[in-house]
Amino acid sequence: MSSSSTALGTSASSLSVPAGPGPELEALAEAVARRRNFAIISHPDAGKTTLTEKLLLYGGAIQQAGAVKAKGEQRKVTSDWMELEKQRGISITSTVLQFDYSGSTINLLDTPGHQDFSEDTYRTLAAADNAVMLEDAAKGLEPQTRKLFEVCRMRQIPIFTFINKMDRPGREPLELLDEIEQELGLACWPVNWPIGSGDRFRGVIDRRTREVILFQRAERGRASAEKVLGVDAARSSGAVEPELLEAALEELELLEGAGNELDLELVHAGELSPVFFGSAMTNFGVRPFLDAFLELAQKPIARASSAGAIEPVAPGFSGFVFKLQANMDPRHRDRVAFVRVCSGRFEKDMAVQHARTGRTIRLSRPQKLFGQDREVVEDAYPGDVIGLNNPGMFAIGDTLYVGPKLEYEGIPCFSPEIFAWLRNPNPSAFKSFRKGVNELREEGAVQILYDTDESKRDPILAAVGQLQLEVVQYRLENEYGVKTRLEPLGFAVARWVVGGWPALEAVGRIFNCKTVRDAWNRPVLLFKNDWNLNQLREDHPELELSGVAPVVSGVEPISL
Repeated sequence: MSSSSTALGTSASSLSVPAGPGPELEALAEAVARRRNFAIISHPDAGKTTLTEKLLLYGGAIQQAGAVKAKGEQRKVTSDWMELEKQRGISITSTVLQFDYSGSTINLLDTPGHQDFSEDTYRTLAAADNAVMLEDAAKGLEPQTRKLFEVCRMRQIPIFTFINKMDRPGREPLELLDEIEQELGLACWPVNWPIGSGDRFRGVIDRRTREVILFQRAERGRASAEKVLGVDAARSSGAVEPELLEAALEELELLEGAGNELDLELVHAGELSPVFFGSAMTNFGVRPFLDAFLELAQKPIARASSAGAIEPVAPGFSGFVFKLQANMDPRHRDRVAFVRVCSGRFEKDMAVQHARTGRTIRLSRPQKLFGQDREVVEDAYPGDVIGLNNPGMFAIGDTLYVGPKLEYEGIPCFSPEIFAWLRNPNPSAFKSFRKGVNELREEGAVQILYDTDESKRDPILAAVGQLQLEVVQYRLENEYGVKTRLEPLGFAVARWVVGGWPALEAVGRIFNCKTVRDAWNRPVLLFKNDWNLNQLREDHPELELSGVAPVVSGVEPISL
């Protein structure tokens, strides 16, 4: 993972402050003000992909939303493009969906829903300015949501909460809010409040306008019909059962007396979460959420770099690679680098500097991404994500820039928990095997480790979850024509040696662990369990170990 925080001697002021007013800078500031960028985080089955589709539906980006079901003739969702995703009805890759809505350009960074692919989500969150935390109204906070929330907190990303599946039996809304505040330490401010729940979920009350928004079921996959009334009109018209409306109003009064106040500074600092209620499946509450999100969300922000904080309105283009994907279009065997634009205006055919290698690269076919679909774009602005053809020159974390040199903070590797030898039983397919392994390692589909005995050439796959390994085997067979065999290794914990090989050699012989190399030739210790790890720490307190791989700059990774 490239990019570093090493000082490069360039003054931050020359990069982060515009030179002065002018038509180009005014146009840049206007484009930045229109951008909103966010990722959705959730536990599997909370409805993330369904919500994504409904947001695209309201944004006019698609004409009909498809439910996520692994059934033959049902529509496949836009964001799940890989064949294995369609077969299993799950999200296992990240993609980008850009669309316009109500005068704003929205970049939705779709992340894997399955917990085995949480590292892909960590990388995607590095490119996000906001996060939407999706909760199941019946289940409340779940393990994967908690884990991803901590990543958001670490990055101080504003969090918007959408409590989903209100049309099904669930927990009391006040109880769900209390759980978020008590367990996550995150204050909540409900932007709207539900009228009823389960099969009596009728709509929401907008807390700011005091409008009652009633929903009517629409044809499957279409936008729901809404009726907007004042509270008095809702009472007198009989449009909603009086007992449901009065119960919702009483709970709102409780919130007004004892709840938090809406403070945008706290929202943008990630300390206060605007909360919304709805049902993505039935489209109830999706449009009110989207409208309020555009108003409350953080615009593209300054990014930390080796040259200081880089403002989005700085005149020189800069951005970083946060994801690589091979074979999004199997017909063309393509490789795409996802680049988050951080500053300035990106233009087609522009020449940029590649910070890690020092090379100048002309970007002749930048692409606007929309799931698997792409089109060539003429320009892009901070907050946008563009796709670049990647003939092997990009790595995750790479910085591209125009003007004075800078590098954005890198994206670290997280500790894997499952390890297995990847065997190629067909020596005649070694060339394809090597190509597939190298390309999948580049895109971060899995971490690759190597034995310290260089005669043992087969790679070790290191993953967060078992499904990651299955996907690697599936893709090697379907995209590279290579059948492989896995041989599990009996280890469950990995730690990087902070001081590298010299620190490890200074300790001498160590026991109850296996020493391997990662793709940057750094020592990694594998342990069977935490007990073995703690035993080594007791025996050698001078040996510093880390569960997160340090970011590397200027070093090419090892290829198979």
